[in-house]
This record gives sequence, C-alpha cells and structure tokens, in this order.
Amino acid sequence: MEDSVPLKTSNTRLKSARLAAGYHSQQALADALGVGVRQVRRWESEAPPWPHPDLQQALTRVLGQDLEALGFTPPAGHDPVRRTLITGTAAAVGLAAVPSQTSAVIQPASVATDYEAVTRSHRRLYWSVAPATLHPAAVAHATLGCALLPESAGRTRQAVAAALAETWLLAGRIEFFDLCEADRAGATWHRSLQAAGEADDSLLGAAVLAHSAFIPAWTGRRDNAVERMTAARTYARRGPASAELLAWLDAVEAECETRCGNTQTALHLLGHGEDVLAAGGDYESPAWLDWFSPVRLAAFKGNTQLKAGHLPQARATLQGVLDSLPASEEKQRSVILGDLSAVEVAAGNPEAACGYACEALDQLEATWYATGMDRVRDVRRALVPHQHQQCVRDLDERLYGWSTTVSALAR
Repeated sequence: MEDSVPLKTSNTRLKSARLAAGYHSQQALADALGVGVRQVRRWESEAPPWPHPDLQQALTRVLGQDLEALGFTPPAGHDPVRRTLITGTAAAVGLAAVPSQTSAVIQPASVATDYEAVTRSHRRLYWSVAPATLHPAAVAHATLGCALLPESAGRTRQAVAAALAETWLLAGRIEFFDLCEADRAGATWHRSLQAAGEADDSLLGAAVLAHSAFIPAWTGRRDNAVERMTAARTYARRGPASAELLAWLDAVEAECETRCGNTQTALHLLGHGEDVLAAGGDYESPAWLDWFSPVRLAAFKGNTQLKAGHLPQARATLQGVLDSLPASEEKQRSVILGDLSAVEVAAGNPEAACGYACEALDQLEATWYATGMDRVRDVRRALVPHQHQQCVRDLDERLYGWSTTVSALAR
C-alpha cells in the first residue's frame, strides 16, 4: 500500500519518477537511499526541502533525473556547477531519459501537432519498413522529443511527452521483436514509462509495462512477469481502457504464462479476453493500439493450443487466423505460418511442416521479422528426426539460401 500523508498538494514529479523507476512505495525508495521513510515523505510534500549534498547524487542516480526535474527548488546561492556535475554523473551511467522544463525558450502549441505527426508516421511505417532502417529514425525522433520537452509548457508539453512515450515504445518493440535485443528494449521501455509519466497517460503506462513483462517471461522468470502485468493492469484501471486494451493485457499475460509452461492458465486468460471483446465497452481504443485485434487474439490462442498439445484445435485456430489476416499484416503472417508448421511437425507430418515453413520464408524475404524467423528455426530443430527426407533438405536449401542468410545477418 502506498505510504502517504494528508497534503493539499504534493511533489508529483518525485512521485512519478519514483514509480517509473520501480519503487512502488515511499518505504522502497527510502530503503534504496538508506534514509528513513519520513525523509521521503518530506520530499514528496507540498514544499520539499533541498536534499543534503550526500543525498543529491544518490537521488539522481537512483531515479535517473536531475533534482529540479524531481520537483526540488534550488536554495538561494545554489552552485549551478555542482548541479551540472550531478546531472553529468547520471548521464554517464545511461540514466536520465526525460528532461525537466528548465529552458527559457517556449515552443508554440503547434510543435505538439508536428511532433505527433512524425510519431504517427513511424507507427504506420513499422509494418512495412525494415526494422534496421526504421529504428535509427525512431531513436532520432525520440532525441528530438527530449529536446522539445523542456521548451514546452502546459498541454503542449503533455502532448509532446505522450508522443515521446509512444516513440520510445516503438523503438523498444523493434529492439525486442525485430532485433532480439531484450536488454536494450528494457532500457528503452524504461524511458518510455518516464515519458508516459510526464504526460500522465496511464494507458500508455499500461502498454509499456505489459511490453516489459515479455522480457522476464522469455527467460522463464514468471514472478517478475506477473509483477509487471499486475502493474500494467493497475495503470489500465486508472484510465478509460477500451475492451481491446483489456483483452490485449489478457493476451500478453497468456503469452507470458505460455512461455513459462502454464498453458492451462494461459488458455483461461485467452478465454477471458474473448469474453471481454465480445462484451465490448464504452471507450475507444487509443490510436497506438494498432498491434491488436480479434484476429491477433486468435493468433495468441493458436500458439498456446500448440504448446498445450491440442493439435487439432491449434490447426483449426491458426488456419482461421491465416484466412482472416489482412494483407497488411505481413510480419504476423510469417509467425502464423511458422506455428502451422510446428503443428504439423508435432502431428508427424514433416512434408506439410516443410511446406508451411517454406511459405514463411517466402514471407520473410519480403518482410523481415525476427520473431517469424525464430518460429522457422524452432521447426527446423524439431525436424531433426526427419532430416534425411527430401522435403527437409529442400527446406534447408531455402533456410540457408543466399538471400535468406544475408537478410538474417544484415538485419
């Protein structure tokens, strides 16, 4: 439970940074800093006292922002060189993602509209542009957003922060799903969460936290994944969450449970997600929720049925997804073809498995997706008992052909 004291107002900047850094109570932050919880309460009060010198650097290091960004007002005679040294220390260790509003230059309100327009374009380009090409552009756009944020105020600042959060979210998605760089994605999503906090956008916060749950789930750390999903659902309850967003949270948690070997729990979550979508809701989905739909939920379900050993059901579900998938869903198509191939391997049909795997490779040559290639490689490992059959040798010719191999190494 959150520690609190009755106050008219409070230092919301410090509280937001504390939550974004993963300290969900004042006591947790106090423990990290080696101070009493009363000290943290004073810092989160209406008039936070300027921290003692020995705690200034600790606060900056732990929360990744300078003192003024954390809501502290420098006392008269404060040495700006000292503040620069502290901020530099945070930057040197890779912290501090979102600057505070300290610039004397104030951008016009139109800057938010213009910045959002590029964010929106990057979101659409993700589905067709090679990830190695799009990623540097997204990171550069995020760098611009960090520069604009201190020069913005009021609703303009809030809008820029939200677009910045979405940009970091996209960059993290590319790093995790396309470039297979989980650690880098984790750091990027941390920045995204900080920006969402600046925007006070709880739904974006929920999306970032849910994405971050994939990282521990991929290595079987279920408790860590569950904790992040709990946080994501808490954030979703704070905002007008649509049925699609709530169902997507079910799908993400189901994917995490599947990765950790709990397929029955995952199937229950997916059933709940289907019920949520069927019931609908009063709120529209945010524009950035373009990676989810009822078809995508069915894709999650088909993969879980496969992992649970329910092969006839998985085959039917995945075939239905493949038939319903829009033409624009090229990346997802390679994943579904890979899962259908895995179904046929498990069912003892190597020729059918190789057929689907080759279709997936066709798709990957047109639109690269590391997650799709992982599916094909998993299938090839499962085909080892059949590797002397001609269909498997033909698959190897495709899997290790010049174009596929060069694409895999280049991207």
